[in-house]
Amino acid sequence: MKSVTLVLVEMIYLDHAAATPMSERVVVAMTPFFAVDFYNPSAAYLPAVEVKRKYEEAKSELGRVIGAKGSEIVMTAGATESINLAFSAVAGKVLISEIEHAAVMGAAKRGGEFEVVKVGKDGVLDVEDLKGKMSPEVELVSVALANGEMGVIQPMTEISRVVKEERVRRLREGEKRSIWLHSDASQALGLVDVGVARLGVDMLTLNAAKAYGPKQMGLLYVGSEVRLTPVVVGGGQELGLRSGTENVAGTIGFAEAAKEAYAKMAGERKRLEGLRRILRGKMEEVEGARFLGNEKKQLVNFVSMVVSGVDAERVLFALDNKGVMVATGAACAANKGGKSLALGALGLTDEEIAGSLRLTLGRLNTEENVRRAGELIVEAIEAERRRNG
Repeated sequence: MKSVTLVLVEMIYLDHAAATPMSERVVVAMTPFFAVDFYNPSAAYLPAVEVKRKYEEAKSELGRVIGAKGSEIVMTAGATESINLAFSAVAGKVLISEIEHAAVMGAAKRGGEFEVVKVGKDGVLDVEDLKGKMSPEVELVSVALANGEMGVIQPMTEISRVVKEERVRRLREGEKRSIWLHSDASQALGLVDVGVARLGVDMLTLNAAKAYGPKQMGLLYVGSEVRLTPVVVGGGQELGLRSGTENVAGTIGFAEAAKEAYAKMAGERKRLEGLRRILRGKMEEVEGARFLGNEKKQLVNFVSMVVSGVDAERVLFALDNKGVMVATGAACAANKGGKSLALGALGLTDEEIAGSLRLTLGRLNTEENVRRAGELIVEAIEAERRRNG
């Protein structure tokens, strides 16, 4: 009988923008609430009351990370639900950037009248275009703090200033229509400051799954003056905005992930900056590679690029066979077999979009595996070019 030799391939993960593993601290924090402290927080007996107390404390901890009160936070089943709930605040016109996530685009289209605000070739929102499209009919402006395909950080303080100026004008003119600013900061937690006061937002979306917390856990910060319409009705939990038995374990895990991300932010940013220099330096060896975004206004864990004449999906599959996991554009768009609208908004051709790669670093990366991944990516691109002749 012949012996079989198994060759184990080291897995190198470069897709932290799509999902992150739960940290050990998060798993430990959540575990008691699956089988020991399993009680329904709405029940009246003492163990349930204690669970309710811990749940509310977790919301308060989440609030402290963003500079808000726990009572201003609604827990949701991820960022998509949070975004949809935010859009329930308005019935009138909405302004969104042209590189928003599909959830924002979808919510805007379903709501009725909306208009897109242009971005520059580097993906940064054109504030002058926002000013030009501001009108008395606008009720909501929604701009992601950091784009999920390029990691571009938007000038939220400038955007907030435009919204506030319009609000002041309406008050001065006696107009009663409200205007709110919402931001999806899902990619940003643990990488930049997401304090709601600094950003100047009325509503903020966060996603635990992007910050080493549990999947299907999100939140929406809601300013005290904003009035929302429930997306899920029933028993009246979450201020009557999101009925259903509270996900205690998920909320506890989210709070732990947020605290850990906030505490490690300075050190992790510095570490990731070093890893990005290594990875980007290696990608600069690729002939014709073009980097996307503005490196000075970009999350430190992103290296987004296009390589003309290369089928990025074929490169992805070749790398998968070698144990390197990367993404082509946004995971959502790639999964549907469509092209990225965000990359199209930058003026990229279909050929350039087809050659787009998104490499995102995180806690699973070391200097050694980033160097190795860089070598394998260059090899895979060169092999694909040879195949194309």
